[in-house]
Amino acid sequence: MKARIVVVSGDGIGPEVTDAATAVLQKVATKYGHEFSFEDGLIGGIAIDKTGSALPDETITLAEGADAILLGAVGGPKWDNPAAAVRPEQGLLKIRKHFDLFANLRPVKTYPALAQYTPLRPEILENVDMLFIRELTGGIYFGHRQEQGDGDTAFDTEQYSVPEVARVAAVAYRAAEGRRKKLTSIDKANVLASSRLWRRTVVRLNEDYPEVALEHVLVDAMTMYMMTRPASFDVLVANNIFGDILTDEASVLAGSLGMLPSASLSGGTMGLYEPVHGSAPDIAGQGKANPTGAILSAALLLRYSLQLEEEAKAVEAAVDATLASGARTADITPRGSAYVSTTEYAQAVIEGI
Repeated sequence: MKARIVVVSGDGIGPEVTDAATAVLQKVATKYGHEFSFEDGLIGGIAIDKTGSALPDETITLAEGADAILLGAVGGPKWDNPAAAVRPEQGLLKIRKHFDLFANLRPVKTYPALAQYTPLRPEILENVDMLFIRELTGGIYFGHRQEQGDGDTAFDTEQYSVPEVARVAAVAYRAAEGRRKKLTSIDKANVLASSRLWRRTVVRLNEDYPEVALEHVLVDAMTMYMMTRPASFDVLVANNIFGDILTDEASVLAGSLGMLPSASLSGGTMGLYEPVHGSAPDIAGQGKANPTGAILSAALLLRYSLQLEEEAKAVEAAVDATLASGARTADITPRGSAYVSTTEYAQAVIEGI
């Protein structure tokens, strides 16, 4: 197979973790007889510095001809000004909207080797294997917003339509059909009108997926259940802001935010793949970044955009084996203990493929 992948490394540790992920993809290509080409594009703070835009038109043009996009992270103290007219995060929102990447898939699983790095009891972490599906192009992040008068008041609008909810719910139902046939829909229907529309739509769609058991959980309750009975969940679907917050909370289950990957998909095979973590400017350039999330995002790229399931499983198995061997980056190592660098960890994964 031939595939063209655009790499937008972004800021902070973004270049370090995407370098690790592309090295893993290159090993996969060599081992399985594929031909992957990589082209670099700008996004985030570095794009603002070089072009004045958080997502230059040149990057969009590059990505429009690609099979997939691999993203690092955006932002940092240099651009940390919420009042600025151009901000790194605008690049993320723009690329998601431009390619209509409405479904954000975030797998969360626990690793026995990392149980000691979470604040939860080991028995709570047993058999945790869930898939979050977050709506990504609607809701409060894209709604009408305004600061009123002299800036003493402001509003952001949470707005959804039935088609927006239905299409992401369908992705969740199909995922549940291929897993344990259980779907948890997260909302705040006891308070929010947008959540009541969300719930009605998810319920109606259940008629098309009769084998999937549907349950509804209010978002505030979900924050508690995530920490007390995470193994009881399979596929979960949530709106943009609830999904954003809950998946960051879920990083506690995996031992570190650096462990979690994500895939942002549209109606076709084109997708954007990125670790859930941010740019971590405090450790950038020090070899301390955990590339697991980026490497597992590359595995999702193989699975969803290139339909290379065997290769995706090979990468995931190599990550499991690397962790089981004792290889640890700084974030999953006890303070004061020795750890491997970002590139050393990636090399261990590569050798395991």
